[in-house]
Amino acid sequence: MRHGCKVNHLSRTHAHRVAMLSNMATSLIMEKRITTTVAKAKELRVYVEPLINRSKEDSTHNRRVVFSYLHSKEAVNELFREVSQKVASRPGGYTRILKTGIRRGDNSEMCIIELVDYNENMLKEAKTKKAKTTRRSRGGAKKVEAEAAAPVAEAPATEEPKAE
Repeated sequence: MRHGCKVNHLSRTHAHRVAMLSNMATSLIMEKRITTTVAKAKELRVYVEPLINRSKEDSTHNRRVVFSYLHSKEAVNELFREVSQKVASRPGGYTRILKTGIRRGDNSEMCIIELVDYNENMLKEAKTKKAKTTRRSRGGAKKVEAEAAAPVAEAPATEEPKAE
């Protein structure tokens, strides 16, 4: 039983799990978006968000700490040069998980995990989307239904004389 155990072991040994999360974090930083299962994505979010938070302050110590997790110089450089510039003003929540359905082979839930500031489609929609300005009362729907139920009598058509 896993009473109070907060780590999802993902049916892997410790070494395998750490290596897998390191590889997935490197792929996420380099590609900005990867497809995986929901369980792995939730664990990856816990793994990668503190690393992105460390990249906001570029120091030798932070680079070494992040390198000890990622084991890839290219990923560390990408994280500290490009990703940290985009997330500098964001207080947290650097990743987004979008569920895509189930995998046909084993029926596992699949998703896309991506870095939030790199999804151009959602950024365009957020800029063009306007807030609603109309305010409706709570009883508005009841009035409309009552008016639709009551028969509306048509007024007799009267023609106005044409001015010549």
